[in-house]
Amino acid sequence: MIQHNNASNADVPPPDAVLMQMLSGALLQQAICVVAKLGIADLLAAKPRTINELASTTKTHEASLYRVLRALAGAGIFAETARHTFELTPLATVLRSDVPNSICNFAILMGENWLWRNYGELMHSVTTGGPAQNHVHGMGSFEFFTQNAAASAVFNRAMTGLSQAVAPAIVESYDFSAVRKLVDIAGGHGLLLAEILKANPHMQGVLFDLPSVIEGAGALLEKEGVRSRVELASGDFFKSVPAGADAYVMKHIIHDWDDEHSIRILKNIGTAMNQGGKVLIIEMIVPEGNKPSPAKAMDLQMLIMESGKERTKEEYRRLLEAAGFRLTRIVPTKSPYSLIEGEC
Repeated sequence: MIQHNNASNADVPPPDAVLMQMLSGALLQQAICVVAKLGIADLLAAKPRTINELASTTKTHEASLYRVLRALAGAGIFAETARHTFELTPLATVLRSDVPNSICNFAILMGENWLWRNYGELMHSVTTGGPAQNHVHGMGSFEFFTQNAAASAVFNRAMTGLSQAVAPAIVESYDFSAVRKLVDIAGGHGLLLAEILKANPHMQGVLFDLPSVIEGAGALLEKEGVRSRVELASGDFFKSVPAGADAYVMKHIIHDWDDEHSIRILKNIGTAMNQGGKVLIIEMIVPEGNKPSPAKAMDLQMLIMESGKERTKEEYRRLLEAAGFRLTRIVPTKSPYSLIEGEC
């Protein structure tokens, strides 16, 4: 029996080799971020190119760029088709800036030095329960963005990029036909709202966010052809939200906050919405047990960045009930995100 198991597991790497590979993950992440910033995937969109061409165009050190691309090719991101010549693979294609499901801007965000420094202080969060962001930078991330315009721009582009990837799956999965007026809470520049409005011509929308964010929303809404159907509003959702809508949607918002702050936001929505209205929370659901999930990795991101967290289905049920809602259903989508529906 022992010999049989050894034979059947001959191709399975030993635990130390697996962990060594995992411990190299930070280097792989940085390599992905570097090629995203350099626009390598865009340069390879039309045809394979030599490392000499890529280095010359990006004004980088040829031998060093080759070593980065060689490492990524070993992980299935790009492929070396001939000596020192690279082409796109399916994984590399989504690093292009011009594809519908691009994660290029998200990859750039994940390599930013200010964020990278937070990762190095995970132990602070584990020992204190407090965000590493505050420990490293002396302020929370949202205050940080108001004081650092360049970081804010990178973050907003990343969030818009995620919306571009996720929005079609949300629109396809949920029936918005009964909603005449929809408020997008902390909706950034309005990409998700625009996609919902385009699929539902009967609907009017309200885009609500901080004044500094709303200032940059007009161009995107004009480009998407929905500007005339969107009211722009700014304010603090801990104090109040725009009133008189049939539904309120929040994507990637509730996970930023602990239960106390999340309940305050939800109660303000409950006060503002029309009778019979709905709150639509778009987040990843943490599965129970040992099942792998991107939500579990994102939960660590929230641990170091904010006071929030990713939640299980049961945690969302309790959160909604504490705010005066009842969880009516959770609608899965073709993306990692689900739509959590609540009614008063």
